[in-house]
Amino acid sequence: MAAAPQPVYWLGNDTLRVSAALFAENRRRLCQGLKAKDGVVSKSVVVLQGGEQKQRHCTDTDLLFRQESFFHWAFGVTEADCYGAIDVDSGKSILFVPKLPESYATWMGEIFPKEHFKEKYAVDEVQYTGDIADVLSNLKPAVLLTLRGLNTDSGSICREASFEGISRFQVNNTLVHPVIVECRLVKTDMELEVLRYTNRISSDAHKMIMKQVKPGQKEYEMESLFQHYCYTKGGMRHTSYTCICGTGNNSSVLHYGHAGAPNDKTIMDGDMCLFDMGGEYYCYSSDITCSFPANGKFTADQRAIYEAVLKSSRAVLAAIKPGVKWSDMHRLADRVHLEELVKIGILHGNVDDMVKIHLGSVFMPHGLGHLLGIDVHDVGGYPEGVERIDEPGLRSLRMGRLVQERMVLTVEPGIYFINHLLNQALANPAQSCFINNQVLARFRGFGGVRIEDDIAVTADGIELLTCVPRTVEEIEAFMADPGKPFSPVVSSEKF
Repeated sequence: MAAAPQPVYWLGNDTLRVSAALFAENRRRLCQGLKAKDGVVSKSVVVLQGGEQKQRHCTDTDLLFRQESFFHWAFGVTEADCYGAIDVDSGKSILFVPKLPESYATWMGEIFPKEHFKEKYAVDEVQYTGDIADVLSNLKPAVLLTLRGLNTDSGSICREASFEGISRFQVNNTLVHPVIVECRLVKTDMELEVLRYTNRISSDAHKMIMKQVKPGQKEYEMESLFQHYCYTKGGMRHTSYTCICGTGNNSSVLHYGHAGAPNDKTIMDGDMCLFDMGGEYYCYSSDITCSFPANGKFTADQRAIYEAVLKSSRAVLAAIKPGVKWSDMHRLADRVHLEELVKIGILHGNVDDMVKIHLGSVFMPHGLGHLLGIDVHDVGGYPEGVERIDEPGLRSLRMGRLVQERMVLTVEPGIYFINHLLNQALANPAQSCFINNQVLARFRGFGGVRIEDDIAVTADGIELLTCVPRTVEEIEAFMADPGKPFSPVVSSEKF
């Protein structure tokens, strides 16, 4: 008799099928990691709490739900208000779902039995959340392991599971977090497949934007087109973060697109566009930035800045391999930028001396890149014992680790002309002596250029997940011929 097919998450058409085996493997890895950790005793049970459905302020209007990331990593559950338990010794998984009132069937749809969720998520057992204390008591755990720890990127504490009756149990809230973070840091083959998919769809959406953009349009039209493509072609109801559609001087605003600057400028002929957008599928993220002229043709200055950033991007991509320091990759990008800015004439003098006074951070104040996964700024950048480097630019670096195989990272060097940073540098004698202010004045209002690719680290280098036109020649040829597909010179599979 043939084995029953694995349950899958699939939204039909050409969207990706994701097996529930992905999450079973994640749970297995978590148990393996906990068994190897000092302090974890026999008969320990991990308890994770999923995200709650919330309403808009004081109204009854639901916010669009997105699962809590740690819970998603372990269970892949799309519904709100659930819990999950994992017996560390046996690996047995129990999903707890809310018992819905009869009125749910009228307003929200069919009320499914527990067996439905057992089959859908391939867990060992399903119970109701109201029974969680009694069900866990029957397991007779020595200790419940709950999740509490610092997100070193956001500074927030992740939410610890809590339920009525938890006071009956011995609880430890410190052991799980470092183990599950290390598990999330290293992607499995199944996770990499999903991340390749999010990158493929998001890359195609960026290419479509490059074909569609014209002076006279609004920045938010590009945001809308990107979201429409990702949802219609890729089944991506969520983007990974708020879309950044900066044009002209707005392309120097690093996190443009927020409520105070909501992608609302009219795109002008001659503007540089910096579009930083990524779609999310089944909670797995992408994060891609394309920079190009709105009219499809680079000016000499635009080309010079763009090629300086592309040179640093290519240098970093060629240097990444397991064992290198991520901070060294940032420094490499900084040095290439400084060397190129000297060639352009914006800077003059000795590059080594510029590095000593952190001149690169005037033009690239953010970090080179970050971990990517279920969160766009994924967890694990600074484990215990790894401290941030308190220097301009590097203090904004979102990861301080050595690069490891199966990490997924963004590589996003940029050069920006941010007036208040330029003014500070000109007022600082240690920095202003390297700046040719007459040439710099030509770039006031230029905006910025960022080139952002997503990569998976391999045993001897990287796999480039992003596939968009990158050279000046590729971009101009692609934008000039709306009917011509893009065929990359560099393989999208291996760098």
